[in-house]
Amino acid sequence: MRRLLWFMLATLTAALLALVARSEGSTAGLAQLDIAALAFKVGLVVFIGTLALALFRERFSRAVDSALFWIVIAILFAIGYAYRGELRDVADRVMAEFLPGHAAGRTRVVEIGRASGNFSVTAQLNGARVAMVIDTGATSVVLTQDAARAAGLPVEVLTYTVNVETANGRTRAAPVTLDSLAVGGIVERAVPVLIAQRGQLRSNLLGMSFLSRLESWEVRGEKLVMRGYP
Repeated sequence: MRRLLWFMLATLTAALLALVARSEGSTAGLAQLDIAALAFKVGLVVFIGTLALALFRERFSRAVDSALFWIVIAILFAIGYAYRGELRDVADRVMAEFLPGHAAGRTRVVEIGRASGNFSVTAQLNGARVAMVIDTGATSVVLTQDAARAAGLPVEVLTYTVNVETANGRTRAAPVTLDSLAVGGIVERAVPVLIAQRGQLRSNLLGMSFLSRLESWEVRGEKLVMRGYP
C-alpha cells in the first residue's frame, strides 16, 4: 500500500513539474512560481487524502455501506409517500382476505369477504367502530343497546314504537337517526336506524335503510361489492 501511495504521489508530481517546465512565463494568467505553489498544494492534498483513505479504509467502507443503506431507506420512504394511496388500497385488500369484517376500499367501491356464511363488516356509526352483519332482508339498520350507546345515541330516553322481527321473535324498536354511517370509503349521512330493546338482538344488522342508498351492491362469489354514488 505504501508503494502505491508513493507511486501516485510521484506520478502527480512529475505531471505537475512537466506542466511548469512547458509553461513560458505564465499559464492561465499564473506565474511559474504560482504554478509551482499550486502544484505543491494539490500534491499535498492528494497525498493526505490517499493516506487517510488507506489508513481508515475499513471505517470508510463501513461508512459508505451505512450511507448507502440509509439512502435506500430514504428512497423507499419517498416512494411509499408518493404512492401512499395505492399502498393503502393494497393493504386493505390483503387485510380483507385475512381479517373477516374488514372493508377493503377507501373509495366509493368497497369489497367485503364472506365469513362463517355471512357478510360481516366493521362499520363506523357516528365515528364509533361497530361490528355489523349485512342483512338484505332487514328493512332498516337495527342496532343493539350497546352499539347505540357507543354511537352516542340517547338510549335512556328512547320510545319503542316500531314492531320488528328478530331471531328471538317479534319485539319493538325505537326509531332514531344516525348522523353518519360509514363502511370503508362509503359514508352516508342522516341514516334512519332502529334500536332494539335490550336482550332482543344478538347482532347489529346493516339493512336496507343503508343499502338502498347505494348505487349498487352485488355478491361475487365469496365477496360482497358495494358501490356508493360519486
